[in-house]
Amino acid sequence: MEILWVLTAALLLSFVLLPFLRRRRGGIEQVPAGHPDAADPADYGFVRQEELDVRMPGPDHDLLDVLDLVQRTQDYKAASQLLAGTEREGEARWQRVQAFAGAASLELKQRPGGVSEAPGGQWLRVWRAEQPKDAGGAAVHAEFLVQQAWRTSTPGTDEFRIIMEEAKAACGEAALLAPGDPVPYLVELSVARGLAYSQAEFEQLWLKILDRAPNHMGAHLAALHYWCEKWHGSRELAYSFAEAAAARAPQGSLLAAMPLFAVFEHLPEVNLVSGFYRSEVVTRAIHGALHAVHSARADDPMLAHVRHLLVFFLVRGERWSEAMSQLVHIDGHVGALPWTLSADPAAEFAIYRALAVAGYEANGGSPATLAQ
Repeated sequence: MEILWVLTAALLLSFVLLPFLRRRRGGIEQVPAGHPDAADPADYGFVRQEELDVRMPGPDHDLLDVLDLVQRTQDYKAASQLLAGTEREGEARWQRVQAFAGAASLELKQRPGGVSEAPGGQWLRVWRAEQPKDAGGAAVHAEFLVQQAWRTSTPGTDEFRIIMEEAKAACGEAALLAPGDPVPYLVELSVARGLAYSQAEFEQLWLKILDRAPNHMGAHLAALHYWCEKWHGSRELAYSFAEAAAARAPQGSLLAAMPLFAVFEHLPEVNLVSGFYRSEVVTRAIHGALHAVHSARADDPMLAHVRHLLVFFLVRGERWSEAMSQLVHIDGHVGALPWTLSADPAAEFAIYRALAVAGYEANGGSPATLAQ
């Protein structure tokens, strides 16, 4: 309903708080906690903002248990065992490698170390030193270097290139330790973007992934970044890549949602027209993603990623009931696009959730009807 967005703008102009449109990829500002107009997530069984988990898009209890143990004891062995027992070609292995690498990188940022203190992430260094032939440890180390490059230096600088070159070498070592594992090549996709591989070089890398895991959703999302206009491709190349992936997606694959991610990557920096989100291109991409979600396995590790992006587009398109249907599946976790682009992912998610609730109730919805 257009009236909701009109009211939102009016409230902003009169400084009465409530959500307002930010000049950044259609982002929305946070409703201050405790404001009487803020929707109470408890009415729908939703998790309060301060309790939202920003680490992951959805639950992975085994990973969280191991992460807690590793960080508490600084002993890598549980991480090594978990990765050894995770299917190589599956989505979960890639997500777990990213999670372990991210944990080590953030530890190092928080505790860089000094004369009397060991640096954070020491468990990863010990892992590589004690188990140099452990394929899981090698993959985590390669991803750690990639994250360090993006987190601590600027693309195009000598420092960035040096770290990325080291990451590239680490990817090659990890690939030798596990010839059938696509993860080292997935890590290299980010290296390819950072080091500006030529399109021919990138295609060669991509073929290695297709040989090992042709329907890997995480790999396709990582590759999409390279083909985007802001990196080494164009809007047309990115859309073509995404649409080709969707066209060849087998039944039950989330690859049918790829065009929605391509649309998101090319949203205008400034867009205050809600009608854009009901345009033919966006509507077609949303329908493809909804079809993918309805067809996918309930335990697909990438399902939450698609649901999170759908919430963004469904709220923007004022499709409140459909947005609420996605929220009931993902609420509690916000470690996914588009929320992770915000300095406060939980706050960004919470305001979209509040808008969905407001729109749903304005059209006759209630906690009782959502539960039916």
